[in-house]
Order: sequence, then C-alpha cells, then structure tokens
Amino acid sequence: MRRLPEEMQRAGSIEDRSPRRRRAKLQRQRSGRQRLSAQERGAVHALPEEFTQSPAASRFGCGDSWDLFSLNLFARASITRCAFGRYTHQVFGSTTMASLLSMQCVASLRKCRGLVRSRTAALGVDARNYSGKEAAASAYLHRSVVPSMHYQKSLPRLPIPKLEDTIRRYLAAQRPLLDDDQFRTTERLAQDFQSGVGKRLHEELVAQDKNNKHTSYISGPWFDMYLSARDSVVLNFNPFVCFNPDPNAEYNDQLVRATNMVCSAVRFMKTLRAELLEPEVFHLNPAKSDTDGFKKFIRWVPSSLSWYGAYMVNAYPLDMSQYFRLFNSTRIPKRGRDELFTNEKGRHLLVMRNGNMYVFDIIDRDGNLVEPAEIQAHLRYILSDPTPAPAFPLGVLTSENRDVWAELRETLVAAGNAEKVKIVDSAVFCLCLDDESMQDHIHISRNMLHGDGCNRWYDKSFSIIIAKDGQAAINFEHSWGDGVAVLRFLNEIFKDTTERPLVHPDSAAGAASVDSASAVRTLQFTLDGKLENGVKKAKENFDSAVSKLAVDAIEFKKGGKEQLKKNKLSPDAVAQLAFQMGFLRQYGETVATYESCSTAAFRHGRTETIRPATLHTKQCSLAFVRQPGQHSVEQLQAMLHECSKYHGQLTREAAMGQGFDRHLFALRYLANSKDQPLPGLYADPAYAAINHNILSTSTLTSPAVNLGGFAPVVPDGFGVGYGVHDDWIGCNVSSYPARNVHEFLQCVHKSLEDIFTVLEGKPLS
Repeated sequence: MRRLPEEMQRAGSIEDRSPRRRRAKLQRQRSGRQRLSAQERGAVHALPEEFTQSPAASRFGCGDSWDLFSLNLFARASITRCAFGRYTHQVFGSTTMASLLSMQCVASLRKCRGLVRSRTAALGVDARNYSGKEAAASAYLHRSVVPSMHYQKSLPRLPIPKLEDTIRRYLAAQRPLLDDDQFRTTERLAQDFQSGVGKRLHEELVAQDKNNKHTSYISGPWFDMYLSARDSVVLNFNPFVCFNPDPNAEYNDQLVRATNMVCSAVRFMKTLRAELLEPEVFHLNPAKSDTDGFKKFIRWVPSSLSWYGAYMVNAYPLDMSQYFRLFNSTRIPKRGRDELFTNEKGRHLLVMRNGNMYVFDIIDRDGNLVEPAEIQAHLRYILSDPTPAPAFPLGVLTSENRDVWAELRETLVAAGNAEKVKIVDSAVFCLCLDDESMQDHIHISRNMLHGDGCNRWYDKSFSIIIAKDGQAAINFEHSWGDGVAVLRFLNEIFKDTTERPLVHPDSAAGAASVDSASAVRTLQFTLDGKLENGVKKAKENFDSAVSKLAVDAIEFKKGGKEQLKKNKLSPDAVAQLAFQMGFLRQYGETVATYESCSTAAFRHGRTETIRPATLHTKQCSLAFVRQPGQHSVEQLQAMLHECSKYHGQLTREAAMGQGFDRHLFALRYLANSKDQPLPGLYADPAYAAINHNILSTSTLTSPAVNLGGFAPVVPDGFGVGYGVHDDWIGCNVSSYPARNVHEFLQCVHKSLEDIFTVLEGKPLS
C-alpha cells in the first residue's frame, strides 16, 4: 500500500489504513446517517456558536476596517457539525474529524494518482499562459502547495440573524442617540415591524437565501447599492492606501519604484491566476497550520471538505471571491446602474502622465512578464515625453456624476473612439505618474485621494500612483470589493519590491536598444464639441468638490497598542472611545458612528457594521469630558474596561454576521423590490439618523502602509482613518465646511491624553 505522509498518519489511526476495516467503518457511519430537512441543509455551513463567543474578531476592509485583529474564531469544540454531501454527522473531538478527513484523503489519493490538478478553473483563465514548467524563477511571487481557491467551495455561508436579535441590537444602538420620547417611538415602530411586515420579509429573505447557496444574502443587494449610486466615485467611494517608502532610499526613485511595482503586480497576477498564491487564511496556531506538513496534507482533502480540515488545527480560510476583479477590470458607467467589466486577455498597462494616456504590453504573447529592463525603458520614455497636458483631459470625466458620465461615454464611443475605450477598460491596471513631489502627509492625502482629476482614471479597479519623489499609493474603485484583495495585493507587492526588486538604481541606463517609441502607444481621442464641454464642466465640478474638503492628521506619541494590551483593553475600543470623547468635547453630543467589519470568514461575505457609539461610551465620555472631578481614577478605569468589553462583543457579533445593519438593509432592499410603501421602521427619522454616519471610521495597520484615508460619507461628517501602532496612534481625518477637522483632532488628542493619564493611575486635572 502506498505510504501516507507522516502528517496523515498522525491525523488518523493506523488501523484506518486497512481497506477492509475502513470499508466496515464507513458502512457503520453510513447506516447512522439521517437525511437533513431543507432548513438543516441550508444551515450545514453555518458557523458553530463557539465562533461568536471568541474574545476578538477579524476586521478589515477599505473605507471599512482594514486591520486583521488577532482572532480566536472558534473555541475548541467538543461537538462539531461537519457536512459530507447531503448528510450530517455529530463528530466528537478533533481526532475523529481528522480520521474522517484522512479517509477522504486516502480515497482522493487513489483517484488522483494519474490526475493533473487544474489550478486555474476557479478563475476561468487559460492554464497555458500561467502555469508552464518553463517559467522563469521570477514569474511568480511564490508557489503555494495549496491551490489559492482550495477552500472556497467549503467556506461557511453567511448566516441571516434572527429577526428578534436584529431588532434588539438595533434598539441598543439607537438608545444613546435618542431622548426618551424619541426612543419610545422608535421602539414601538421596531416591535411592530418585528411582529408584522418585518416577519414576512424575513421569512422571504431566508427562503431566497436557501435557493442561492452559492452566494450570500447580502452580496447581490450590496453590489446593486454600489453600482446604482449616481454620485461621483471621487470622494464619495474611492479610498486610498499609501505605501511606506522603500527602506533602501535609492529605490524610491520614481522610475525605479514604478518599474518594480509594475513587475511585482504582474507577478502577483500570474501567481493568483495560476492558483499558486497562498490562500488567505488566518492562523490561530501557525505552529500547526502554517507549516509545510499541514499544507501537504490539506491539499489532498477535497475542496468541499477542506475548510473543516483547516478548522481542526485552528486555521480559518477567508473568502477570496473578490480577487478576480483585481486585474483587467473597470467600472463602466451606465444610465441608472453601472456595470463591472473584466477582460483577462488584456496584456497591456495603462499609464497616465500629465493628463496624457499611454499603453504598452507588460505581458508577452506567451503570458510571461515582459523583460523588466524593457518596462523600465518604456516608463523612462513616458517620463521624458515633452507632450504638454491636453486641453481636454479625458480622465476627469470619470469623476463626474455617473449618469452624466454614462451619456458622455456613449458620445465618446460614437465619435470613433470605441477601440481606444476598450483598451482602457481591459488594461491590467492603471499607473499614474505624477510630476510633483509630496510636501507632507496632508499633501500626500489630497494627492492620493483625488489629485487634480486629470491624471487619473478613477473607474479602474485600482490605480498605483507614484509621485516624483517615489511616494506611492493605491486608489481603488470600491464597488467590486471591500479592500480585502487590495490590502493583500498591497502587502505582497511591497514585500516583493523591497526584498526582490527586479530593477535597480544602477540599471537605469540599461536596455538602450529597446524601441520604446514603437512599443509605447499614446491614446489620442477624437472629441466633439459636446465632449469638450463635458470635460470642461467635469473639471469645474471636480475642482468645486475637492476645494470644500479639508484634511488634517495627528500622531499621538504617548502610548499605543502595547500599553493598552497591558491594561487588558482593546486598542480599537480605546481609539473609538477617543473619537466619541472628542466629538462630545467639540460639539456636545453623541452621533451615529460607523465602523465596518469584514465578514470574509464566510462565502461571499462583504462587511457588517460595528456601532461604536453605545451607552457605555456615552457614559464614559460624559465622565471624562464633563465630570472629571466627580469620579475616582478607579471608577474611570472601570468605565474604560466596560467600554472595551462591550466593543469587543459588538466586534465579535459583526465578524460573525450578527450585526443588524446588513440584515435591515437586505429587508429594505426586498421591500423596495415589491414596489410597496416602506414599513414604518424605515420611515422613522431615527432610522435615517442612524444611517447618517457623521463619524465614518476605518482602521488600518500594516507594515507596508503608512497612511490611508477617505472623504466623509455625509456633508456634515468626518472621514476618520486611523491606526493603533505599538507605541503610538495615528489619525488621518477629512471633513467638509460644516465641521472643523483641526479642532476635532485636537479634541481627540486631548481625549487620548486623558485616557492614558487615567491608565497610569493619575487623576484628571
């Protein structure tokens, strides 16, 4: 008999390798199986209750929460529900589960002796272009033993919360925002909804979800929400994330860094499409799960069961369904509702400089990366091009209202530009080369968030922006994903460009024989009077919008994550509390606050909302800001711990899909689809108020990133990007004229000072 790997022997008993005993054991198991009801079959992939009882949760996104916090997703379960086809077993202990998986692996090994694994089926691309054995060592970032999409099929399904739980959580979030009379009205409307039309809508939503097991209940409505929005994507949707400088200063040269980032981006794309990219997995015990031995074992577990195998060693795969939209993708403006376009056959890069648009191939006909020296020569050619800025820079049209842009795009295509528009849409991504150096963090934020509108194509899935001094960032279109794929991409290419650069400062004079004048194509568009007027109007609208935006930043240097954890406080909870205190200090009230939490632990999960403004934070903020002398240090410390504890609970619930925002959103979406009057809960001013998020917050901590940001989501709001680092806390905040961002940050800084003073055991002055 073929000898199993050592890891498999440890996973299952030796006697399981006897075919006769294995068949007898399987027969006994089959005889005990019972068919599931339709409802039970729909719940097979629901996560165990222990998942929601963990002390922390996974949160990341963009324009959402990006930081992956340490996460005990599951407690060790004594009883685990696992799915085998249409049947369910109650499996006692991880050893039994491992034995079952081991038996499945034996069967798989028998069947797979002559099978060549296809690593590209999940992404629908041509294997010939991306998985040849002759590929150079530099073709891929790495070669994962486990196929990239190996876990996708067995990911748990996003649960729909119980309606009574949603209403309870909704009312708890409303309580600190309303006075007693307002709350009584909202409570009555919510209870009427729960027992009436809401109950019927919930039942219909559950039925729909059972008929669409390939996805999540929120995925379709969430795409629809983004793509139906008619506002400009600039400021309203597209965020930015800024790379740290290369630690080797000479590699921050604009040409060198641009070339290396393009090469690393292609390497990432090839690695992903060949299914050689390491799956996105959170390892609670990396000593067991993030090992070659486990990976060699799990690769043979059928993809329909692989998630359960990872679970048994406290490893939790995350959804990767958004990754295929990273490259060759563009949001296409359409009247009423936009469309997402992806054409993986595109081999060219779109480069923008000084408002001019250029394209050249970065992938050859065999699917390989073009020689880095050639890419560098082409970029040098573009950087030295003396062509002046166009009188009517077409890129600014992508900043327009979506219906306006849709009409102008139709005119653009009809004017004989169809082929050039297709070239833009199918480009691998967009590289924006700016001619100015960055002065400070504020300048970086403004340039990477919006720029001047002329040297961008905001509809591309993402753009890499590189300033003259080598400062680099990613600006990305938000409808196709929540930033999970973008952050992974950003981290990988930063690591690759800094550890394995393919061009160097001393190679800048190479490739003299490359004919860049022939290889690089300048896109010249034919514009009629309507288009010229459209460009002019778009630029006026753009300038007006960005002129109203203010950006400011602080760095709090008196403490950070390490000190907070020593005091057994959640760093994120303390940062959010500082925002509540700061707003109360500045404006004297508690307002709707939004913090997004990724639900990528589930198949086609998107985000859920954490509501940081609570009765606990309100009481604590009042004590610190209004009544500091009325409470002892011990009482203030106790309040901090209560805030942290409750924030942790909200985070856990959100990560498990047990918030209230997405559920109520889906029910409202369903009600709207019926062309019926909205239920009273949605007509309640309190519902509108809690969704008017004055504090929209997003956290980002990564060794590859030094800054991130976005604009406020409402005219009288703040857009708060923040990161809690080991020994400092940074905030990058934006606002419109209705708010004073500089004063707000001063109040936040004062709040952080007060919190850390109390943690040191000192009274507030």
